[in-house]
Amino acid sequence: MLHIGCHLSSSKGFLAMGRQALELGADTFQFFTRNPRGSRAKDLDSADAAALMALMAEHRFAPIIAHAPYTLNLCGAEEKNRAFARETMADDLRRLEHLPGQYYNFHPGSHVGQGTEAGIAFIAQGLNDILHPDQATTVLLETMAGKGSEVGGRFEELREILDRVELSDKMGVCLDTCHVSDAGYDIIGDLDGVLTEFDRCIGLERLKAIHLNDSKNLTGARKDRHERIGHGCIGLEALSRVVRHPALRGLPFCLETPNELPGYGEEIALLRRQAEL
Repeated sequence: MLHIGCHLSSSKGFLAMGRQALELGADTFQFFTRNPRGSRAKDLDSADAAALMALMAEHRFAPIIAHAPYTLNLCGAEEKNRAFARETMADDLRRLEHLPGQYYNFHPGSHVGQGTEAGIAFIAQGLNDILHPDQATTVLLETMAGKGSEVGGRFEELREILDRVELSDKMGVCLDTCHVSDAGYDIIGDLDGVLTEFDRCIGLERLKAIHLNDSKNLTGARKDRHERIGHGCIGLEALSRVVRHPALRGLPFCLETPNELPGYGEEIALLRRQAEL
């Protein structure tokens, strides 16, 4: 079964997002925990969160994905920026306890000239500072395109972070199809090979979610520019193989394509048809 959804606005609350997902034909979704370019989070309504959990159980949703703000950088050059990222992520994880069993995805960060090894060390230390043994949320490292000084453009970098996290059972990975293609992994011509490499470096048991996006760029461009499904350089045929791949069956797939809600509905319907071929 294909569990698929898209990124939704959290402005109207949790239950409203769940209902909107159902209207789009989705059975999962992603949302920002707060303004993606800022730090403020609106007050959490625990009754609203409970209502979403009931709706998700009724309609057999896959886990949903809370996405951290883009501004967070656990491996920034200045301690004040790293501290801001730690404090914001810790607050997000406290709030997500009202939605137990879901995922919290974040971009590992940019080492901004300090070097990849230093970046990896800062990210792992930040995670060690905020993870708790009794938390119900799994934190996901996102695969990145490798632009600039991004950490996470290679599977080996994510493995190094995971190896240094003390509560590694609270960790997983979200694979973004646009990002891995832009990073140089050939998901178009050798999806099996890419997943084999992921399994060798990280372990497929760590793969918890997929960001399903086409790319405006050729493989290896290292630019990170998402495109609508079938309108980019990855293409519908290759992305259809992703949703049909037996190693990925049962994972939540979330679209982050440049779309309004009607476009997301069309893509969800298209990919459900492709999954059944």
